[in-house]
Amino acid sequence: MTRTTAGVSPRPGGPPAAGSGGSASGSGGSGFWVVGAVLVLLMLSSSVPSALYVLYQERWDLSSGMVTVVFAVYAVTVLLGLLLFGSLSDTLGRRPVLGAGLVLAIASMGLFAGAQGPGLLLAARAVQGLAVGLATGAVGAALLELSPRSRPALGAQVNSAGPTVGIGLGGIGAGLLVQYAPAPTVLSYLLLVAAFAVALVGVARMRESAPLGPGGRSWRIVPHRIGVPAAVRGRFAVLVLTIIAVWTVGGFYLSLGPHLALALLRSTNYLVGGATVALLAGAATAAQLLLGRTAPLRTAVLGLGGLLAGLALVLLALQTSSAAVFLAGTAVLGSGWGAAFLGAFRALSALAEPAHRGELTAAVYVFAYLAMSVPAVLAGLLTNIHGLHRTSVGFMAAVAGVCVLALSATLRLAARTRAEGSTP
Repeated sequence: MTRTTAGVSPRPGGPPAAGSGGSASGSGGSGFWVVGAVLVLLMLSSSVPSALYVLYQERWDLSSGMVTVVFAVYAVTVLLGLLLFGSLSDTLGRRPVLGAGLVLAIASMGLFAGAQGPGLLLAARAVQGLAVGLATGAVGAALLELSPRSRPALGAQVNSAGPTVGIGLGGIGAGLLVQYAPAPTVLSYLLLVAAFAVALVGVARMRESAPLGPGGRSWRIVPHRIGVPAAVRGRFAVLVLTIIAVWTVGGFYLSLGPHLALALLRSTNYLVGGATVALLAGAATAAQLLLGRTAPLRTAVLGLGGLLAGLALVLLALQTSSAAVFLAGTAVLGSGWGAAFLGAFRALSALAEPAHRGELTAAVYVFAYLAMSVPAVLAGLLTNIHGLHRTSVGFMAAVAGVCVLALSATLRLAARTRAEGSTP
């Protein structure tokens, strides 16, 4: 998740991610699939706590505000890891950075398994965020470099689909364990420790793919510069509205979504919460695969339309207490979420020249992760005062307003782009 190239798709499993460019240096064999598995595992592990939040609330009497703070800690530490260490694999190599990220991931799973209160839960989320932030840049780059010769686009496809596949599997898997397995707040994480350990062995055995240059390996840490070229700031401001809308929805669903699902479906089955996260992520993946070759601005417009339709259905479900409408709204919302992010991120990545693309992408990271965390915390605090139902209605209505602004501005940008005969 370091420098984004035009050929790399973003991931809705966590805000933008990309490799460091470069072409495949030849078939990576099993190494490619090892890296793909690492990506899915990282995103899977990030969604497991979301399915467990309801259980944590019941056992430890946590407020909704505390739940969203725990979630926000993850988003903020991923951002810090990306901005501080996102380029480290360019100088040290992909394998060492992937290995370090997996070791941190194992440590975070241990903290989760041993958590008996919110203190260790916060620490676990922070370590997990750093692990994901550290490893994701190396993952994105290695997937591009190790793509099979016969399928050179496969790296970008896995970069795009892997995160939402992981989030969906994490939601379903954790929901099943919570409902049907003993000690789910321990067993879920011990299973992930074993999976990460296997992945670590695979990373140790794969070949290095990074072109390290004449200087060889170096622990030189070069934090991302953050900047938007003056010539594209107007278009950046338009497109970043979509990023904000997308990740405000994502943050809400990944923190309070399972609790809302249980309330609306009048269910005590914890699988319902995890299935809701999986439904959102699955619909996002399907939309991205379906619209992968559509022009970026058109994709963003279609996605914003989907977001508005999904928000309208969720608001209707909240007013009528209809479980069926809520599930339909979540699916529509997920498809809009995936498409809007895909289109906006591809359009944003094309704004800057390659030499400045990393700086612009870092700026997108900041907006995306802040949108993912700050509104979710605010929603959690308001839930303590006004209750989940009223807060959700106000939250969805506010996000719908942002979507309307983003859609209007994007349509004007698309019309101006067509008139100028430029891309995207």
